[in-house]
Amino acid sequence: MIRVVVVDDEAMVCAHLRTILGSAEDIEVVDEAYDGAAAVESVLRHGPDLVLMDLRMPGVDGITAIGQIAALDRAPVVVVLTTFDADQALLRALRAGAAGFLLKSTRPRDLIGLVRVAADGHTVLSPAATRRLVGAAGGAQDDRGRGRALLDGLTGRESEVLSCLGEGLSNAEIARRLVLSETTVKGHVSHILVKLQCTNRTQAGLLAFKAGLDRGGGPPPAGQRGRGG
Repeated sequence: MIRVVVVDDEAMVCAHLRTILGSAEDIEVVDEAYDGAAAVESVLRHGPDLVLMDLRMPGVDGITAIGQIAALDRAPVVVVLTTFDADQALLRALRAGAAGFLLKSTRPRDLIGLVRVAADGHTVLSPAATRRLVGAAGGAQDDRGRGRALLDGLTGRESEVLSCLGEGLSNAEIARRLVLSETTVKGHVSHILVKLQCTNRTQAGLLAFKAGLDRGGGPPPAGQRGRGG
């Protein structure tokens, strides 16, 4: 059973999400919260697997709450609920520790499926939307240089895995593309997160975008990639 907390300052939105998610046999909405402070308290009280988090709320906003939740010892997956996929607040939320974002206009059946995907540890976001967010953040050239410097310690195989993360691929999809076992992919992802000091695969994927390591930007120059792997 996937235990979910929904967070939105509009009670009707929370009720709507409860109805949709409650129709799935493997998902249970254990609580609703209407601001960021209440969201953190709910996580501490209920220990959910996943939090659906609105960003703009009175009092403590969603971004602040995401950072506080991500700092917990046993933090749940946090997925942002948003109206606009090009909202700059999304980039801040992803940097704070969110595992992805879903549009509030997502169809009910798709919403249920994406909640399952996120709860299983995979990124849920649109690569195209992420490119727009990163590109609009300003200082693109500086970001690319800093991103590539951070990637210097990765092995060649880890760089390939990171490129796949930048495309939003799951571990199973990465395994198929690179002809590896899922266990091996999980090991590479763990090493990547440690080396890049990222709290989740979404943050690592953002670094891939910044460094131009995603499919559209190609790999870093040979002199900036680690050996081995």
